[in-house]
Amino acid sequence: MLITYHGHSAVQLTVNDKSLIIDPFLSGNERAATKPEDIKVQAVLLTHAHADHILDAAPIAIANDAEIVANFELAAYMSWKGARTNPMNLGGTIDLGFAQAKLISAVHTSGIIDEDSKSILYGGIAGGYIIRAEGLTILHAGDTALFSDMKLIGEQESIDVAFIPIGDHFTMGPDEALQAAQWYGAKLVVPIHYNTFEPIRQDAEEFVRRLGELGIEGMALAPGEYFEIGNK
Repeated sequence: MLITYHGHSAVQLTVNDKSLIIDPFLSGNERAATKPEDIKVQAVLLTHAHADHILDAAPIAIANDAEIVANFELAAYMSWKGARTNPMNLGGTIDLGFAQAKLISAVHTSGIIDEDSKSILYGGIAGGYIIRAEGLTILHAGDTALFSDMKLIGEQESIDVAFIPIGDHFTMGPDEALQAAQWYGAKLVVPIHYNTFEPIRQDAEEFVRRLGELGIEGMALAPGEYFEIGNK
């Protein structure tokens, strides 16, 4: 499996000639190294409805004739944008053919802000994903605060890679992310959702160092960087 970090919370998983992307936010991210039109995928997975997670979802999905996977309300909204959708909800699992995706809990808000009308459209409950493919289990925590069921998720799953937000301000910060990493019990932890905006500026390398002190392998990636992982 090839795993590419596109900055902020955008993560792409490629299995042979099939690929999915989670929370594409490229055109609005000055730090992104990839343009939306360069993304080739069969599925777009969304954790929640905030703009820094859905901005490029519909354009990417439509350009690739890919389906958008999201909670029921957010999927309905994306269908109004002309995209094919596969709505689901917390606890459910869908089969993408080349991977299975389970929508798991997160503690966060979710809504679409319309500046012109000064209104907020409900975007369903925020979540994260467990992705299974090629005998591997990948966790994307989504935007979240620390919550005790992370420990339960870690007990239920054998997680190979966990993508965990560290930015603070809008999500948990590095200290709580360290606790989350311990509870998830992942073999490898990759920090996400940091440095895109000033309020979420963090030192990812320091976070990785602190993971190491706990006996947890960590990896900080720059936008556009990737790595491969195989079933051992």
